[in-house]
Amino acid sequence: MAKILRINTETKTFTFEETPESLAGLGGRALTSRMVLNEVPATCHPLGPANKLVIAPGLLSGSPAANSGRLSVGAKSPLTGGIKESNSGGFVSQKLARLQISAVVLEGKPDDDDFSMIVINKDEVEILPADEYVGLGNYETIEKLWAKYGKNTGVMSIGQAGEQRLKAASIQQADLKGTPGRAVGRGGLGAVMGSKKIKAIVVDDKGCERLSLADPEAFKVANKRWVEMLNAHPVTGQGLPGLGTAVLVNVINEAGALPTKNFRSGRFDHAQDISGEKMVENIEARGGIVSEGCHPGCIIKCSQVYNDKNGKQLTSGFEYETLWAFGAHTTIKDIDDIAMLDRLCDDFGLDTIETGVALGVAMEGGLVEWGDGPGSIALLKEVGKGSGNGKILGNGAVFVGDALGVDRVPVVKRQGLPAYDPRAVKGVGVTYATSPMGADHTAGYGVTANILKVGGDIDPLKKEGNVELSRNLQIATASIDAAGLCLFVAFAVLDNEDGVQTIVDMLNARYGLKLTPDDVVALGQSILNDEKEFNRRAGFTKLDDQLPEMFNGPFPPHNSEWDFSIEDLQETLNF
Repeated sequence: MAKILRINTETKTFTFEETPESLAGLGGRALTSRMVLNEVPATCHPLGPANKLVIAPGLLSGSPAANSGRLSVGAKSPLTGGIKESNSGGFVSQKLARLQISAVVLEGKPDDDDFSMIVINKDEVEILPADEYVGLGNYETIEKLWAKYGKNTGVMSIGQAGEQRLKAASIQQADLKGTPGRAVGRGGLGAVMGSKKIKAIVVDDKGCERLSLADPEAFKVANKRWVEMLNAHPVTGQGLPGLGTAVLVNVINEAGALPTKNFRSGRFDHAQDISGEKMVENIEARGGIVSEGCHPGCIIKCSQVYNDKNGKQLTSGFEYETLWAFGAHTTIKDIDDIAMLDRLCDDFGLDTIETGVALGVAMEGGLVEWGDGPGSIALLKEVGKGSGNGKILGNGAVFVGDALGVDRVPVVKRQGLPAYDPRAVKGVGVTYATSPMGADHTAGYGVTANILKVGGDIDPLKKEGNVELSRNLQIATASIDAAGLCLFVAFAVLDNEDGVQTIVDMLNARYGLKLTPDDVVALGQSILNDEKEFNRRAGFTKLDDQLPEMFNGPFPPHNSEWDFSIEDLQETLNF
């Protein structure tokens, strides 16, 4: 039976405990959110000793299931003040599962300023001094750790932003190339890890046996169908492998929903210059990698390696949200400048969405000119130096707005909005407003039916059907996160009648259960109820489930308006 590994960061000691009955059958986001609800005082300071960082593999992680290597990390968010689960690919989730660890929990807070690192393998857990890594960016940190502990070792680390405990700080995971291309990005969880004075976590599963399956033959049959489904779907089998998530730049721009110059319009005149097509053109010309997985066992392979003009790797995991945040949002049109901004965020350990939104707010306040790529790079480098302007930018959009006296700050629950305008993609707008996580497109990706016409066809410019769309997607997404599956599997699941049943079949074959699709829905609802309850205890009310007033009024080119009342939005997660 999998165990929970608790690490007291104050005493630098650890204990293993049996997973209690109250947490049995939970994994990924289901486990992190339940443990945060049960163990973290909702009114505590996010950087204080009472907060906990909970790291959990999904229910299918470590198994042969395709695209099941996502890792969930949860805590009280320094950015939003509410509950947070953020997840990423990488090596750690599958390795923890094979080590029979259901969760790693960082507790307490050291009295001194000395950083430590944690090394976990099948024989021991070590809490070691991290002096030689302090002050380093994630690129150098992971390079050194792979040199010491071996390639393909699972590594999670924080950069200078996490060490400074900045509210936009991420935790970076080593990707397949040993670079920090996979981010536990949103909500400032890197700051929580920094507050515990943990620079890095190394996970090595060498010598572990493969996970046992309750019914290997049934699992093989279900996984075969699962792979067929993902490979056959036009999004997961063609679009994402071909252009990555950047395939969306031209699609969303054409739909009039690409937020431009801090959400002033839905079309960017230079969208083609920052598009997936342009990205792939440069990758192919410079000897990069167009398509690779974000973790072992990924068959969608929407990640990539983007080189500079000299053929040297500049960044990896160059995603749509990042291209938008540092591109259309700020009106920067040089894709190489955007790639450098992405690299710096990975190195310093910053969420690219929050940092890009913050950079746009900084442009509103005159700290840098609109569209100034080199000036933006120079400003972002201040984060690594720990300067005043660096600390302002690294603390997110609200902090920048407060510092510069700007009122046009696109956030919900103090978290920056992602790359779809809520007035032009109303399904995802409802998710921004109502998700317990703050503005987060991945919490309920209404773009599916609104724009891509996957799993239905709901008008993105009208109210009708979009509350229900967001509700159903938020429930389904929570369950997908609990399973450790990539969010993008939802495209294939939505368009195949046996999609949910196939996931259920894999879970049943893995654990010897008799789950039904209704049980999956109930799990998703229970996760969201846990998260809503934590936020209620933290002082959140229905007034926090709203978009800021900057979204009042018509939005070009469609001149659509945000027309949801408080009462409309409160129905979204009312179950």
